[in-house]
Amino acid sequence: MTFHREGKATLVIALLFSGAFMGLMNALIPSWGLVVSGILCAVLVALVVNFFRMPSRELGSHDASDILCPSDGKVVVIERVKETEWFQDERIQISVFMSPLNVHAQWAPLSGKVLAARYHPGKYLVAWHPKSSTENERTTHVIEGTHGTVLFRQIAGAVARRICWYMEEEQELKAGDEVGFIKFGSRIDIFLPLDAEICVELDQKVTGSETILARLSKSE
Repeated sequence: MTFHREGKATLVIALLFSGAFMGLMNALIPSWGLVVSGILCAVLVALVVNFFRMPSRELGSHDASDILCPSDGKVVVIERVKETEWFQDERIQISVFMSPLNVHAQWAPLSGKVLAARYHPGKYLVAWHPKSSTENERTTHVIEGTHGTVLFRQIAGAVARRICWYMEEEQELKAGDEVGFIKFGSRIDIFLPLDAEICVELDQKVTGSETILARLSKSE
């Protein structure tokens, strides 16, 4: 377990705030202000460290047709939808919601070539809102693998205001490579071919780069 690089600035701010707050409380309430403020600041720093934790993940045994979950969280959507940005046809959408307690890094769901890596500014609706997929700040990433092409989006939530991604178009990725991070509450949408075998259920807790979301047809 390590501390993610995207959290370094936040941790510095939390530590500076904690020091200033403890000094102020000690000056205003010398008898017990330092103790109370110290406890509150310790909780704040612990929350920051917990949010930006980066676990070591070992890629388990899987096939090239397996689609790994790009993030930790809970499956909140499995439905057939019309994908209008890239495929322009019907796809199976799986959405994974990340609470502030989840690890917020993202991993490549399959090995292949990055066909698209796009950023879209937008609103900050709550992550579970149906329109968040198309109206919130988000990215669109399309990866072409051996058995098919998969699109997934990083979607900012009501609190999240910054999406980070570490891939470029034409780049070759391996399944399980770290590809991004979303700060605070957020969601991931994955779009799969209609004949994909879905391997998860609604409300199932999933683990990034470990849980198999689906299997693509090997005939593609």
